[in-house]
Amino acid sequence: MKFLALEKEVENVDWNNSEAILKEESKAALQLFEEGLIRELYFDEDQCAVLILECTSKEEAVKTLGKLPLVKSGMIAFDVRALNPYTGFSRWVGG
Repeated sequence: MKFLALEKEVENVDWNNSEAILKEESKAALQLFEEGLIRELYFDEDQCAVLILECTSKEEAVKTLGKLPLVKSGMIAFDVRALNPYTGFSRWVGG
């Protein structure tokens, strides 16, 4: 099942001296990508992370995101939504 994870900024986070944890975040994201759990990674126009995950359940998606150092440290959080197949084409009749 696919899930959309949208980063939610956490207030009052001190990003000074965050270079080391950002490197660890990159390493962890690559590992999850190589494992096939993270399928796509983006930054939106506000530099917030947007991820597509492939997991068996929403719980697994949340657990997977919890492996990321920035999530573990409480510096970022994610809103996770299940992506279901589009069924709107069935409303079209005849053309």
